[in-house]
Amino acid sequence: MLAMQTAMLFVLHARAADKPVSASVAQQSWPFRPVRECPVPEVKNAAWPLNAIDRFVLKELEAKGLSPIEPADRRTLIRRATYDLTGLPPILEEIDAFLNDKSPDAFAKAIDRLLASPAYGERWGRHWLDAARYADTAGDNSDYPVPQLYKYRNWVIRSFQQDMPYDRFVMEQLAGDLIPGGSGSERFERIIATGYLANARRFGSYEDERYPWHLTIEDTIDNLGRTFLGLTVNCCRCHDHKFDPLSQEDYYALYGFFSSTRYPWPGTELDQAQHDFVPLVPAEQIEAVEKETKDKLAGFDARLKQIQKDTAEANKELKEAEKLTDDAKKNRIGELTKRLDALKAEQKKTQQEKDKLAKRPLPYETAYAMAEGKTQGKKKVGNACVQIKGDPEHPGKEVPRRFPTVLGGHELSPSAKGSGRLELAKWITDPANPLTARVMVNRIWHFHFGKGIVQTPGDFGKQGRPPTHPELLDYLAKRFIDSGWSIKQMHRLIMLSRTYQLSSRDDETNAGIDIANDYLWRYNRHRLDAESIRDTLLMVSGALDRSPGGPHPFPQPTKWNFTQHNPYKAVYDHNKRSVYLMTQRIHRHPFLGLFDGPDTNSSTAKRIISTTPLQALFLMNDPFVHDMAQKFAMRLLAESGDDVGRIERAYEILYSRPPSAIERSSIAEYMTRLREQMPPEHREARTWESVVRAMLMSNELVYVN
Repeated sequence: MLAMQTAMLFVLHARAADKPVSASVAQQSWPFRPVRECPVPEVKNAAWPLNAIDRFVLKELEAKGLSPIEPADRRTLIRRATYDLTGLPPILEEIDAFLNDKSPDAFAKAIDRLLASPAYGERWGRHWLDAARYADTAGDNSDYPVPQLYKYRNWVIRSFQQDMPYDRFVMEQLAGDLIPGGSGSERFERIIATGYLANARRFGSYEDERYPWHLTIEDTIDNLGRTFLGLTVNCCRCHDHKFDPLSQEDYYALYGFFSSTRYPWPGTELDQAQHDFVPLVPAEQIEAVEKETKDKLAGFDARLKQIQKDTAEANKELKEAEKLTDDAKKNRIGELTKRLDALKAEQKKTQQEKDKLAKRPLPYETAYAMAEGKTQGKKKVGNACVQIKGDPEHPGKEVPRRFPTVLGGHELSPSAKGSGRLELAKWITDPANPLTARVMVNRIWHFHFGKGIVQTPGDFGKQGRPPTHPELLDYLAKRFIDSGWSIKQMHRLIMLSRTYQLSSRDDETNAGIDIANDYLWRYNRHRLDAESIRDTLLMVSGALDRSPGGPHPFPQPTKWNFTQHNPYKAVYDHNKRSVYLMTQRIHRHPFLGLFDGPDTNSSTAKRIISTTPLQALFLMNDPFVHDMAQKFAMRLLAESGDDVGRIERAYEILYSRPPSAIERSSIAEYMTRLREQMPPEHREARTWESVVRAMLMSNELVYVN
């Protein structure tokens, strides 16, 4: 009986969920209400706040009977801020400068210095690449490499470094090729930005009309919804959304923008050639190259035609020679056979040269980017039809290209030409859109505190978590827009709050009320992400190459023979920052995979943090860690003349603090025992390598307080 009642409740719930929420009703719920001008609240402890953020936070703390704990000490604070903004540990000179700066704005100056560092763009560019599901391969059955995609990665890093206004940052990724004006180099930069869309995953192996373009477009819409709007729009491909005010027609209204756009083709095992890549050179240079190539191909064709003619004549003469007398016949047949062999060899060589020219990489720079014009397969520029049950073979009614109804439903003008992506980008970045600014400031908050004001940063819908501080979220979103969409100003505002500067110390009384620290009575201690762990090991050892990353050393495209049974797999390690590592869709980098790197097949709104024995074993035994430990030991031996100084320096470099008396004596005692076991010729080096390996395995290295 209970099972029947449960089943009936499930059916009733499913039927209720089949009815989409009306736009008018949905606009009463918090994600879809306009961003409000929220007044800064009054608080009881008026002396505690440093800025408006603190007042919003303290208001909730006081209402719930919570008390914020003491501020973090200055060493903890500079280490926290440096990792947050650069993903690297502070160097000794930076720590000392901050500790010795007694001015009231010492921390503000430190933040400005970190924001100006090239490392800032690399750190926060990586956060965006997580959301954009960046990879250097296509994701099809054979996971074909895309050598040009590093240009989009570097564009993202430069954009953060230059503090490109976020609305512009969004528009260039969605429609950079359609934004008018600017110099040639500026136009090419905007084209590269559309690598965000071009990076959508490819499926299967076919290049012809059998290719499932609806899956690539679904991946595009899914990422656009989660990354810019915090909505799971792709749930509407087959039916109206079960929980959020999004309909199937909303989905296909967006679908039309991308089915009207030309995606680049990376190549597959059945079509081993790139095409529809966008040139990054002036048109006249392209015309000259195309003319030269056309002339050369015509020359090859003419030569092949002549060889065929000469071969036909030789074969005809060979038949005539067979009628001659024995001696004459033998000599003539020998001559003609040699001639035919030479013609055959020449034909083979000429055909190979022609094929090599036809398949060679273009002799000018290209981008893996989007373009208007001819689209793939059966798709045409224009509106899309609903696909009944998500099946492209069963089209339903045509849907005009427009924005989701709950977000205004702005419709593309019937007279508009092209895909309409520029209009879509303008709707997404319209200050009246209630989601775009909220989603981005929540993402920034998330990476500073370990969780967002909305703790499901990729889902602001009903299945997500509501904001813990809704007024604060709107206050930040409004400030973000009013600042000209400046991400760096948002960093400053957040980090200069007392809330950000609190200690991570636990408190039993507060934990009894808010064990998850949702209301921010302390700072959330957190583990470094995979990239920061690797970059830290490289930096402390002195091996880190701080130069920007360029293209990956992929094999020559003419040698690609990857198939679904022999897919592309490679690891190109180097000593540059981890954001520059080559990342694949179907084969994870060993280090990033072990330490919870991003999922390159879908938007990673927040990293899952695991603690496994394999991580500890890696830090104990992997040759990379041993190599870094050896280099760090050599650094300590070179930079300090005695054990006391080396121990002091090791702690400062790794943990941003001096060792305690107990730690000094423990290490000294350990080294005494160790030296007795070491051969004299390697005693100092091996002893310090052992000490360093132990220090690299410490939790303190990989956690930020």
